[in-house]
Amino acid sequence: MTHALFSVPLPKNEPVLDYAPGSPERAALQQALDEMLSQKWDIPVIIGGKEIRTASTQRLVQPHDHKNSLGVFHQVTDKEIRLAVEAAMTARKEWEKVSSTHRAAMALKAAELLTTKYRYQMNAATMLVQGKNIYQSEIDCIAEMADFLRFNAYYMTQIYSEQPPYILANGSMNRTDHRPLEGFVFAVTPFNFTAIGGNLPLSPALMGNTVLWKPASTSVLSNYLLMKIFQEAGFPDGVINFIPGSGRLVGDIVLQSPDLAGIHFTGSTGVFNHMWTVIGQNISRYKTYPRIVGETGGKDFVVVHPSADALQVAAALVRGAFEYQGQKCSAASRAYLPASLSAAVFHAMGSMLKEISPEPPTVLGAFFNAVIDEKSYDSIMAYLEKAKSSKDAEILFGGGGSKEKGYFIQPTVILTKDPHFLTMEEEIFGPVLTVYVYDDDAFDQILDLCDSTSPYGLTGSIFARDRSAVVRAEEKLRYAAGNFYINDKPTGAVVGQQPFGGSRASGTNDKAGSKLNLLRWISPRTIKETFNPPQSHTYPFMGGKQAH
Repeated sequence: MTHALFSVPLPKNEPVLDYAPGSPERAALQQALDEMLSQKWDIPVIIGGKEIRTASTQRLVQPHDHKNSLGVFHQVTDKEIRLAVEAAMTARKEWEKVSSTHRAAMALKAAELLTTKYRYQMNAATMLVQGKNIYQSEIDCIAEMADFLRFNAYYMTQIYSEQPPYILANGSMNRTDHRPLEGFVFAVTPFNFTAIGGNLPLSPALMGNTVLWKPASTSVLSNYLLMKIFQEAGFPDGVINFIPGSGRLVGDIVLQSPDLAGIHFTGSTGVFNHMWTVIGQNISRYKTYPRIVGETGGKDFVVVHPSADALQVAAALVRGAFEYQGQKCSAASRAYLPASLSAAVFHAMGSMLKEISPEPPTVLGAFFNAVIDEKSYDSIMAYLEKAKSSKDAEILFGGGGSKEKGYFIQPTVILTKDPHFLTMEEEIFGPVLTVYVYDDDAFDQILDLCDSTSPYGLTGSIFARDRSAVVRAEEKLRYAAGNFYINDKPTGAVVGQQPFGGSRASGTNDKAGSKLNLLRWISPRTIKETFNPPQSHTYPFMGGKQAH
């Protein structure tokens, strides 16, 4: 295929609206929430552009009001999964011929539709079904998703422009053909970020691949709206196939397909490990070695030096641990405080937490909402019960919860005497922060402890005004976090500014939001054309041969 000589200019990040009381965007959002609450959704499977309704449905649950659903979504069966594979393989024959100019145009149009026509509907869906407050939702499903669409289009044209440094050399011409993968890509997406839900199928599709998209059951509504935006933006039928359903059922069939060419995954470490194992066991079945790209768990840290500002630390811990109820793979989950600052930090945190209580996202000024579902609620509360019964832990703030109406858990801070206490080491994925207080002169030992405590390596931060402490932390924690923050909370990566990902048990670190991720979805071909080929097998060194 050929690519037009077309380059997308470097985009600017999408502005985040404030939604202040009395603002026009707040009124528009309230109208979208009212409209969404007044209707019952019947969300189909979408394969090859066709909407399919199956005999298997599941409720669209609101985490803050789990007895009242917004409707249902249809789930794939064996038949639809196989149809999706066929649709993807059929569509790829024409899709890979579409020039990068037109693919970029579709992505940019999708960003325009998202940020204008569908902005408030997308926010309403993300708030009601994924339990986000308006600010977290706006950052996620609007700003970050738009950034993914625009920056990926920019990075794509940059990749296609990269050609050998010596295009003309020694009577020949050299070029690189950036081919899509030979097969389809399986995108498995999480509930906690609508933008991740959209980017995981979008980025391989933008590079000429066709995709099977299995969204999380707790984010189907917003993901379905994104799918409709992609269709309206011009992505052809079969390029992205929307297949909600059981992860085990879909995975068992898809991972057996000889045409599987790639996995784009965000979710738990355990599920990713299982998928990798199954792929390894089936490696002889595949036509090509599948590209495996995954972002998994985290046990993200904040290390505080005695020179840090206590109020800044407290604000970072409250925001980093409790925004979106701690349901971010980057959320601050463990903190190391020096003894000299601990009292001031705890006092400031206590004052902030008095102003925070679990509320529905329909309360537009709410900071803190419900966790995603009953399974998550029960798991988090089990950790809190273990902390309450342990001699090595003390609940400083929060610790309570109720699931009578919604899955509400108080923002909780645990103080532990054991740096290897359960909640310091295991990913909880909820509004729980565990703090260990250390002697001020043990900072370097704490850095070593922080580095070795968790199997994960996703995000982390250091708070210090002493620059030498920052330098030591940056060096000692080099592999402890793929996204490392200095005097900031360990959440809130911005596309184009802080490409996101971690290694160790946190994933393959292929950096969503950068060119590095898009490079995983192409298979380059080097082409050399010789203008005047030789007509003899001999070389100059062979002249005048002498026998000895």
